[in-house]
Amino acid sequence: MSVRPAWLSADVLRLPDPAVGTEHALAAQEAAADFEALPPLHESWRPRKVGIVGAGTMGGGIAMAFANVGVPVVLVDRTKADVERGIDRIRANYNHSVLRGRLDQTVADERLALISSSDQMEALAQADIVLEAVYEDLDLKRQVFVEIDQVAAADAILCTNTSGLDIDRIAGATGRPDAVIGTHFFSPANVMKLLEVISGKLTSPGTLAKALRIGKLIGKVTVPSGNAPSFIGNAMLADYRRETHFLVEEGAFPSDVDARLEDFGFAMGLYKVADMAGLDVALDARRKEMLTRPRDRRYSDLGFVPVEMGRFGQKTGAGWYRYEPGSRTPIRDPELDVALIEHSKRLGIPRREIGAEEIVARCLYALVNRGAWLLEKGVAAKPGDIDAVYVTGYGFPAAVGGPMLWADEVGLAAIADDITRLHDQFGYWWEPAPLLLDLAATGRRFGDLNTRMEVAP
Repeated sequence: MSVRPAWLSADVLRLPDPAVGTEHALAAQEAAADFEALPPLHESWRPRKVGIVGAGTMGGGIAMAFANVGVPVVLVDRTKADVERGIDRIRANYNHSVLRGRLDQTVADERLALISSSDQMEALAQADIVLEAVYEDLDLKRQVFVEIDQVAAADAILCTNTSGLDIDRIAGATGRPDAVIGTHFFSPANVMKLLEVISGKLTSPGTLAKALRIGKLIGKVTVPSGNAPSFIGNAMLADYRRETHFLVEEGAFPSDVDARLEDFGFAMGLYKVADMAGLDVALDARRKEMLTRPRDRRYSDLGFVPVEMGRFGQKTGAGWYRYEPGSRTPIRDPELDVALIEHSKRLGIPRREIGAEEIVARCLYALVNRGAWLLEKGVAAKPGDIDAVYVTGYGFPAAVGGPMLWADEVGLAAIADDITRLHDQFGYWWEPAPLLLDLAATGRRFGDLNTRMEVAP
């Protein structure tokens, strides 16, 4: 039986009543797009046509999301071959739905007919919403926005689908930063329910109002966010993922971490998710970060261990797990276990047994503390927005309500004490958010803050 860590005092396996958690999750999702002091839109307002730049998986999914509610779309990319591949992928997706009995062929044909394509940016001129969905590179997105600015209608809203880049830097490439807003879709965009909407410093209230209406139109849980690195969901994910890597370096294995989080209720552990996405994604960016990161804190380069072994995830038959040919069932692999043990040895970290309570505590505390920082800085408007993001976009169990409700149920005083001890022991990454300490000291809950309606630009 594993030893309970000395810093842990809270009952982290305590969960709210499932009915309470589920009701909270639904209420948080409904309230997320409520925003004060926005100019009114007529109830019937909707875009007449949407232009999408980038015919890849994300752009195609976004096109389907609009076509599915009857909005005409023009899909634009650099070459005819690019747009043809994009249209073929969309057609295949609709055909798959028809074959599965989820969609009538007539409806699929009608939706596909709403999506036109072009290799010319001028095709965007008739769109009142232009949405960029190219590769996640700031310089590339700025260049695309220079071109969009030259051809888009004067009253068009210009949206960037970014998972964490600076909206102001992108808006600065245009002569109309008031019309630019971030729209962070989650892939596949025609399926995933979450949409983060990110205002820049100069984004107008009218632009925000229309972006929120668009989210509602296409059936998304639309959550406003301030313009800060990685916004809400991915900012929290960075801390969460870092802690899972630290746990593995200290003695757990990926299957241990995934199993404990799935026992808690997560739809899927992070290591299984990573294998699905591909472990070779954004490798160059990660290597560049290693050259400039501060040296006053612990980092983990654990993600390079499977990559250097040629294990890129499901697509190569091995990643954090191995996979039998034709199967997506993850299987723990002794070969990787040996490599992880050697990795810990190279770092001089003695491996030890790590139990379920510690895994849950460190992963959930990472989410809660970063969530409190985001509230403190006005990046998230209210705790319920954070819960909506994590339940709809990151597989957090709806029956638990979200990380902030979970923290309220466990008790903020105990969590604040535990995080303070973690900070004393491990340093930088565990600096407790002042808001968390204040709520704990005054006996309040995150739920008491769910009336906030403004986010910082």
